[in-house]
Amino acid sequence: MDGTTRERLSQIQGVPVLERVVKYWARVEKFQASNEDLLITTYPKAGTTWTQEVVDSILNEGDVEKCKRAPTQVRMPFLEMTAPDGSSSGITKLEVMDPPRVIKTHLPIQLVPRSFWDAGCKVIYMARNPKDTVVSYYHFDRMHLYQPEPGPWPQYLEKFMKGQLGWGSWYDHVKGYWRERHNKKILYILYEDMKEDPVREVTRIAQFLERQLSKSTIEHIVQMTAFSVMRENPMANYSTIPDTIFDRAASEFMRKGEVGDWKNHFSAEEDAAFEEHYRKIMSDCPIPIRFTI
Repeated sequence: MDGTTRERLSQIQGVPVLERVVKYWARVEKFQASNEDLLITTYPKAGTTWTQEVVDSILNEGDVEKCKRAPTQVRMPFLEMTAPDGSSSGITKLEVMDPPRVIKTHLPIQLVPRSFWDAGCKVIYMARNPKDTVVSYYHFDRMHLYQPEPGPWPQYLEKFMKGQLGWGSWYDHVKGYWRERHNKKILYILYEDMKEDPVREVTRIAQFLERQLSKSTIEHIVQMTAFSVMRENPMANYSTIPDTIFDRAASEFMRKGEVGDWKNHFSAEEDAAFEEHYRKIMSDCPIPIRFTI
């Protein structure tokens, strides 16, 4: 690629986002949520698709065929996103769907449209440790030909630490939802906890959604939303996205889905610098995030 498709970042209230998110921001900000709507929110590359598939499976009581009715991005639209050519958007999809709708966003809490809070919507937030998040984001930016040019890994890591990637600071993002989790209807889950004990965490999500499911149904949902299964599921693996957008020779959309893959990317010096930075920035917010399990 010659890089001509790659977008630049602009800003909304100081938060860097893709230029097309800024271009169509007014209609996102004015979106009217229903109290039946559910918002799934994460920082990019923190287990968004996994959470979406788990939620859809719970709402459909583990019915595999119902969960394959359409690709993830059609079943659960991406609130603030518009197609590169402007032809479709999360908003246009949502406007023709009746509540209850399951909606995806990467917006930090201060940018979530006010109607979600006014309506009292439930929110599921998943946080993933920042080392694995930045590695996954790096590979995603390499393969997504409309994302900003990632450049070399050392500089990319530095941009992440400074909050200069799309959707801004990971630190501000995870802290924002954590601090509001008792004031709003927010279920805060951790990627590493889901990996360690998916039955426990899927049960928590089902309880939050007030769905009474049998133990066997929960176990079935865990199996059908395992990384290896989702990776082969064309309705969940984004294989419907054309090669003109995803350069699969650079990386797969579903790459590894592991905890601790960051060890294969961080040098000892990078890890030491990151650890020092992380401890300093997160000292005022004790989120129990783990880098290994």
